[in-house]
Amino acid sequence: MSQNIIFYFNQLTDKLWFKPLIFCLLSIMGALVAELADGTFLTDIAPDIKYESLDDLLSTLSNSMLVIAIFAVGSMISAFAAASSTATPRSFKLVVADDVSQNALSIYIGSFIFSIVASVAFKNGYYGKAGHFILFLLTLAVFLLVIITFIRWVERISKLGRLEHTIMKIEDVTTKTFEKRIKVPRMGGSPIIEREDKGMPIYGDEIGYILHLNMDRLQEVATQLKVIITLNCMPGTFVSPDRVVAYVVSAHEEIPIDDKERLSKSFVIGKSRSYYADPRFGLIALSEIASRALSPGINDPGTAVSIINSYVRLFHLWFKKNDNGSSPDVKYTRIEVPEIEAADIFEDAFRPISRDGANNIEVMLRMQKALTSIYSFVPDDVKEVVFNRAKETYDRAEIALDYPGDLELLKQHSLHLKADLTPKKE
Repeated sequence: MSQNIIFYFNQLTDKLWFKPLIFCLLSIMGALVAELADGTFLTDIAPDIKYESLDDLLSTLSNSMLVIAIFAVGSMISAFAAASSTATPRSFKLVVADDVSQNALSIYIGSFIFSIVASVAFKNGYYGKAGHFILFLLTLAVFLLVIITFIRWVERISKLGRLEHTIMKIEDVTTKTFEKRIKVPRMGGSPIIEREDKGMPIYGDEIGYILHLNMDRLQEVATQLKVIITLNCMPGTFVSPDRVVAYVVSAHEEIPIDDKERLSKSFVIGKSRSYYADPRFGLIALSEIASRALSPGINDPGTAVSIINSYVRLFHLWFKKNDNGSSPDVKYTRIEVPEIEAADIFEDAFRPISRDGANNIEVMLRMQKALTSIYSFVPDDVKEVVFNRAKETYDRAEIALDYPGDLELLKQHSLHLKADLTPKKE
């Protein structure tokens, strides 16, 4: 059940209200727990804390933290809007989930709640001598935490929403998704075995994108029914009630309706795609940023070049996954899972840039150099895909480039025109 717990935990922690709520609860506990020091040995050794000094500290904290929290929310909203307008609306979730900003907002709100609760308890005689001392130490600790957080947050808010930072965030989360899929190929399932009869179809019960597959439940049902389940979709696939999400290979003609419903419920569907289980979504988001940068109104080829460089790093990670030659462990022996096709991820990444940057020689040169680099480390069965992508890129540029010198320069660097790199036919 660990994968399912992680999925739902990630869904929860991405909510902007989650961390502030946790910090508020901790703040209330911290303010009230200080009273436990009364009646212990600390009562005899704790120094006297003047009423005025502690009251002034708590008042300063309560008066300033609410203002800072409101200011932080305003700055974050501006950063969110900037990320959506300069990059892609698909980056909004990543910017909202920024840890430093969420922690800062949580600490500001939590500090405000702490000061209010502590001040009310303090003025009503809730604490004794030791409690006053512990509350004083806690208040100083909160002040120190706020100062450190503010310094970190100022540095982060200067980057949050900027195009370079957004690209880096998308590349980082895509890298983590790639690493997760590399560590557990096919999500722990078996490779698909081709059969004449695919089996009984299972349909989705909602309209939207596959966010998560409950592999444990699928394996449990398959084991109980003694069947094989062949998945016909992956995280990121758009499904509807008429779309087959899986086939059940069984010796029986029919399976119970309750079990069909359990299988359908194993496919978690949402209205928008998620980065955390969908390796292709990060590639698509990056290509959208590149396409926007290459639009005539923006004309920023440098951003497209930067994203092409990101693709080289990501594909190097992806295609170097089987260098050790070992076979991946199969955890879900009764679930057959399709592979991510190389042609699909190359299309997700490079086709939009080839289309929108065809008339820009700098972008086309970087594309050919990047594809040549990728060609050098992909497996032999993927080389033809890279080769064809390079040829299509050149063909688009050949139509769009006006200056003959640019086209001649592109020919010199085009992968498909290099005889020594032409893939050999079997």
